[in-house]
Amino acid sequence: MKGPAVFLAQFMGDAAPFDTLPSAARWMADAGYVGIQIPTWDSRCIDLAQAAESQDYCDELAGTCREAGVEITELSTHLQGQLVAVHPAYDAQFDAFAPDALKGKPAERQAWAVEQLHLAAKASRRLGLDAHASFSGALAWPYLYPWPQRPPGLVEEAFGELAKRWRPILDAFDEQGVDLAYEIHPGEDLHDGVTFERFLAGVDNHPRANILYDPSHYVLQALDYLAFIDIYHERIRMFHVKDAELNPTGRSGVYGGFQDWVDRPGRFRSLGDGQVDFGAIFSKLTQYGYAGWAVLEWECCLKHPEDGAREGAPFIAAHMIRKADKAFDDFAGGSDPALNRAMLGLD
Repeated sequence: MKGPAVFLAQFMGDAAPFDTLPSAARWMADAGYVGIQIPTWDSRCIDLAQAAESQDYCDELAGTCREAGVEITELSTHLQGQLVAVHPAYDAQFDAFAPDALKGKPAERQAWAVEQLHLAAKASRRLGLDAHASFSGALAWPYLYPWPQRPPGLVEEAFGELAKRWRPILDAFDEQGVDLAYEIHPGEDLHDGVTFERFLAGVDNHPRANILYDPSHYVLQALDYLAFIDIYHERIRMFHVKDAELNPTGRSGVYGGFQDWVDRPGRFRSLGDGQVDFGAIFSKLTQYGYAGWAVLEWECCLKHPEDGAREGAPFIAAHMIRKADKAFDDFAGGSDPALNRAMLGLD
């Protein structure tokens, strides 16, 4: 496992030091991070179209990060991926994720999003990256709770269309040798293991359809986030290290009662302030040979982001495990085929 690294999306803004990529990268390096995950929708970080077409640009971008003391871990198209599939109920809200010229034009917005994913696949290859982060988007999400009763075939139709839209994108990532890791996330049609399996079946178990594992989203669903690793470890290509807590009361539970984040029973927290058992998570990922990055995603309803970031790097570093290269009891004996047969009474 590599790290600690940090996702820049929640930090970039108009004020220094997070107003440019070089200064943000230096700040993160000073805080103890050795890698940064880059949001491709933020022009302060990257020109995605140029990165897709120019190796010189990508070399310069990577060099800028190295000079600051970090390397690029992955690119992210969370916002563009969301726009690959949008239910009309969310058109107005998700228009904010697209260029102004596409607002109110859902078909053109969707085509732009698909093009963005294709650019991201090429840019990832030029940067020498082997995994990419995104969202699946959602067509069925408004019908999550089965009341009124869903008509037969509705879910199947939604996932069939989702697979149809993503299959050419997955093929494009395959051409570039890059895995597409979907963040399994409420608000997306891919929000738990069952929905990921539905999608995987629809894209014929495509080898590039993989998972960005973020335990915070499983805590808020009361899902067993450790068993998830046991089940899906072969598809986990990325890891967001993010904490959360779920404290249901007599008044509110998983759904949150439309409350603000700070008042909800389920809340995102800074590392170490929530309920996630990171010792067990890092152990399981190490057990299964996860060789990707451990990336802090800061989303906390209480703590200042700079404080959360400063605390996050040593937290991740303390949990990373160098896997043993020999068994602890190797000293106790060696291999002797003749002895083995004698002990079994075979000679």
